[in-house]
Amino acid sequence: MTDCLFEKLWQIHEVRMLGDSESLLNIDRIFLHERTGSIALLSLAKSGYQIDDPSSVFCTMDHIVSTKLGRDDNTEMPGGKDFITATRKSANAAGINLFDLGHPHQGIVHVVSPELGIVLPGISIVCPDSHTCTLGGLGALAFGIGSTDAEHALATKTLRVKKPKTMRINFQGSLRPGVTAKDMILHLIGEHGTNAGAGYAVEFSGEAINQLNIEARLTLCNMAVEFSASTGLVGVDDTTIEYVRGRKYAPQGELWDKAAQHWQGLHSDDDALFDREINIDCADIAPTVTWGTSPQDATAVTGSVPQLSGDKSARSSMARAMQYMNLAPGTKIQDIRIDAAFIGSCTNSRLSDLRAVAEFLKGKRVSPSVSAICVPGSSSVKRAAEAEGLDKVLIAAGFEWRESGCSMCFYAGGETFGPNMRVISSTNRNFEGRQGPGTKTHLASPLTVAASACSGYICGATADGSS
Repeated sequence: MTDCLFEKLWQIHEVRMLGDSESLLNIDRIFLHERTGSIALLSLAKSGYQIDDPSSVFCTMDHIVSTKLGRDDNTEMPGGKDFITATRKSANAAGINLFDLGHPHQGIVHVVSPELGIVLPGISIVCPDSHTCTLGGLGALAFGIGSTDAEHALATKTLRVKKPKTMRINFQGSLRPGVTAKDMILHLIGEHGTNAGAGYAVEFSGEAINQLNIEARLTLCNMAVEFSASTGLVGVDDTTIEYVRGRKYAPQGELWDKAAQHWQGLHSDDDALFDREINIDCADIAPTVTWGTSPQDATAVTGSVPQLSGDKSARSSMARAMQYMNLAPGTKIQDIRIDAAFIGSCTNSRLSDLRAVAEFLKGKRVSPSVSAICVPGSSSVKRAAEAEGLDKVLIAAGFEWRESGCSMCFYAGGETFGPNMRVISSTNRNFEGRQGPGTKTHLASPLTVAASACSGYICGATADGSS
């Protein structure tokens, strides 16, 4: 019998079948952050249970920390300092790995995990955060959980999980110049809707996927949850193994040789069967941006806001989105003026993202009418970018350069550009109020964000570096 990658990972980690499509899975590593991790750690301590294996548990400060330079425990979020101090106290008491403010490994959980080798091909890893699916880009079984499930995983290194069906999405052909992994996932969701992946573990495959570097694969898998998938996956290849080699928590010496040999089999077999398949021609993918309040409200930057269509419910939803975004059907995307631009988040804040942005911005300036901010995904990314002088390029172009953290990916009473601002953003969600009260968010790739910041209007970055 031949299997897809998800089946292989499930079989490796299945402790026992429980019935009704549920299984008890072994959980190799657990990652926490201060917004939900403090809840799980405190609750576990109050219940009298111990963490089964503290060495396999990691925690970082990322969600509600201030990203302004020279920061401390104080944060713009009301009560945010209490989350930070409570997490620090609980993590230290539990003896887990803590990447605190000021720690060289501090950063966004789904950026820190790959860059340190905490996530490895073939392992199972969970975090009380919906974008844990990001880590499937390294061929890991990764999914987000709630705080209660996090307590169970901490105490037992197991979780009760309902097995999803399998879906393969084939990206056929090669990407056009200027088209990125962010455009790929926005195109997919725009074509098939945010509910198409519900009940599935999704594997991304095809020639275009093979050509992506690991950081781009992480971006792709990051938004599998916006497709409603339980997780996203990319099969392991030489690119994966070379990315992991030498990272802090990766195997070393003879263990590395054994691990690498095992990882080489972590891909779908040639004749593996999936419950559903979707084929996408990469020639159809252009730089893509959202116009509404759902990731499925997506179109090419050269397109227009669509006419109302579909059944009564769909038309009503589109009308509400247009009302919130203050847009009318037929409006050309490139006629939409922006107030602000944001580069950051667990979707697009890695070194390769910042390199691409800096390369585009050389010799250019952000429009005087646009407020632009760049937040590196981790302290390591920040240091590496500064060592290459990328920060100087962004600052010279008019971007504000900050400390690492989630920042303006979401609003919880903390950082925001201000009420009712129109923002083009490299983040993953554009719901009403996601980036602040009345904020109108247009999702796009970092390149599109940079080009739009310079133009003052939404636009794409061309192959020759112009906008």
